Amino acid sequence: MKNILFFFALIALAFTVKAQNQTTGALPEKTAFQTSSPWMPEIDVRSDIAIVYGANDRAGMTFEQRVQSWRDHGYQVNFMTGIAWGEYFDYFLGKWDGKNHLGVGQVTIKGDTIMHGHNMPYVVPVQSFIDYMKTAVVKRVIDANISTIFLEEPEFWARAGYSAPFKQEWQKYYGFPWKPQDASAENTYLSSKLKYHLYYDAIKQVSEYAKSYGKSKGVNVKVFIATHSLVNYSSWQIVSPEASLASLPSIDGYIAQVWTGTAREPTYFNGLRKERVFENAFLEYGSAVSMTAPTKRKMFLLTDPIEDWPRDWSDYKRNYQATFTAKLLYPMVADYEVMPWPERIYTHPYKVAGTDQKVLIPQFYSTQMQIMVNALNSMPKSDNRVSGVNSIGVLMSNTLMFQRFPTHNGFDDPQFSNFYGQTLPLLKRGIPVQTVHMENLSYAASLKDIKVLVMSYSNMKPVSADIHSQLAAWVKKGGVLIYCGRDDDPYQSVMEWWDTKGNKFTAPSQHLFKLLGIRPTKQNQEFKVGNGAVYVVRQNPKEFVMKPGNDSTFVNLVKRGHEKNAKAGNLEFKNSLYLERGPYDIVSVMDENTDSKPYTIKGPVIDLFDPQLPVLAEKTVNPGEQSLLYVVNRVADKSKPQVLASASRIYQENIQNGSYSFVAKSPAKTLNSVRVLLPSQPKTTVVSDSKGQPLTDVKTSWDPSSNTLYLGYANSPDGIKVDLKW
Repeated sequence: MKNILFFFALIALAFTVKAQNQTTGALPEKTAFQTSSPWMPEIDVRSDIAIVYGANDRAGMTFEQRVQSWRDHGYQVNFMTGIAWGEYFDYFLGKWDGKNHLGVGQVTIKGDTIMHGHNMPYVVPVQSFIDYMKTAVVKRVIDANISTIFLEEPEFWARAGYSAPFKQEWQKYYGFPWKPQDASAENTYLSSKLKYHLYYDAIKQVSEYAKSYGKSKGVNVKVFIATHSLVNYSSWQIVSPEASLASLPSIDGYIAQVWTGTAREPTYFNGLRKERVFENAFLEYGSAVSMTAPTKRKMFLLTDPIEDWPRDWSDYKRNYQATFTAKLLYPMVADYEVMPWPERIYTHPYKVAGTDQKVLIPQFYSTQMQIMVNALNSMPKSDNRVSGVNSIGVLMSNTLMFQRFPTHNGFDDPQFSNFYGQTLPLLKRGIPVQTVHMENLSYAASLKDIKVLVMSYSNMKPVSADIHSQLAAWVKKGGVLIYCGRDDDPYQSVMEWWDTKGNKFTAPSQHLFKLLGIRPTKQNQEFKVGNGAVYVVRQNPKEFVMKPGNDSTFVNLVKRGHEKNAKAGNLEFKNSLYLERGPYDIVSVMDENTDSKPYTIKGPVIDLFDPQLPVLAEKTVNPGEQSLLYVVNRVADKSKPQVLASASRIYQENIQNGSYSFVAKSPAKTLNSVRVLLPSQPKTTVVSDSKGQPLTDVKTSWDPSSNTLYLGYANSPDGIKVDLKW
């Protein structure tokens, strides 16, 4: 494999951009990482793709040289840059066109510009900024023979919207003068809608330019969006185009930026506000999958072994396992950004728990992390689904971001609880609740497998009347809709389609109920509609989770709708989520459940969350824990020698009669753990470096229950060769 990669790399460098594009297209594009650094042996992660961040030059190194440093080590190179902020100092400080553009920053009611760094504002994407992104960034990247571009984090803060450029954009978009968003709910909604539109238009222009300029050079340029989940942006009070971008022909897919920092945002459940990292991550990844699944766009799922805020290594490890497990429970996606910023992970010291001491990543954690990362290189897609009922959906919309800040008329949604009130009562009972994007309802695949759909207009609003037509048609064919909401928030009467142009509905749900042919008049009502059913619950979903024991009525309605109305079978409650995915078992056991039993898996299994890769006769997972296991008995061809798990990537495998050899590569200054399946215990084991010198400190052990050999030794990006004979 090493020789093949090297050959393709040479071809890519020797021929035209078009030839490079055709060549690299044949290589795997399954795993990636992003980095602003040139290649270093300490961060040689060995994924398929190195996403080079930022097109600026560095002291003693141009952007093109930084790109070349990764190509020289066999990587496909992609590019990423911020679309709302970045080190665009030539633009901000006037070098690009002779004008200082710091005034394009997003401004709060206090007149403060929201900054991402010194002289680096979050921008209102005015036309001059869009033109800069095209000609000064995207053009240079394509000229450097890069054909895949990621535009990161199109973010407009909800608390912003008071700058002169934003007021000018308001006048152009709405045709009437700007109104301060703090003055009314309607102003807030209109302000958020404009923020959404500005970044949608900016991405549309930049991505179309990239495609067009690439085409002029004979290159098929792909453009992806790297974005937080809709759940997180709504929770953190940020506005972004999100799902709507999937309908643009110039957008090829997304990276779902979910990690400990987003997933640890506290939530309410059973009256208690606290971190629920696994559950939150599961819902975040779900919203990202929902965003793209019907459109068939490519989705990379990201996790981060650490996070932006300084914690300690034990905290990072625990929460990495939680988010990583949540990611793997979406078997329809098998492409991953394995980490951002490996230079931060491998070379930056962080605290030791309970002390003021700072250390580099402990070797036990880097080994475990690399085992997990390298499992992603072979993680298969699967038609299997997570244990439990997979046909309960919760409707989402991009408009969830539109009414988060500020508070009007005393109506508040603490910790985004109107969303979690619809999801956590189900997820905590072991129901792998699905999220459904309203913007994708025109795709038949969006509701194809959904039997019961929960929705509320307490924290979002319908983007068009067509949404209601699609929902009504689905119900009449046999779907069960549960509408939760008092319709008492101040956003019910904003200037939108349901109360303009001849429509006079005082709440958008009234239009939906009219199409369904129902007239709710009581607190809780059930209606038969065609072959389906509708439940109307006059409570805002936040009420289900902000007080202890307040979700039983809601949960019982979901159960009744699934079993009685949809006739879809028993709605099982449990405390775990389990998935079989190729040779891997993925399981999470949730706490805060009346069932406190652990989940047990029979072996032999290899524990991939343990850096020593032990083979276990049985694995017990307790409430609040997750596990990733390699099931030895599900190896496709047990007679074939092969590496089952490793804290390195494996190259140059050579199987002969009675022997097996391979080369393992991983970052310098880390330790490898390898579990190798063999026909029998080896008689000779030779481990040598790239110069052929045998390593002296090699740990070995044989496990007869699984016919596997354990090896432990120091890693090298140059490659460690293992020769085994039996």
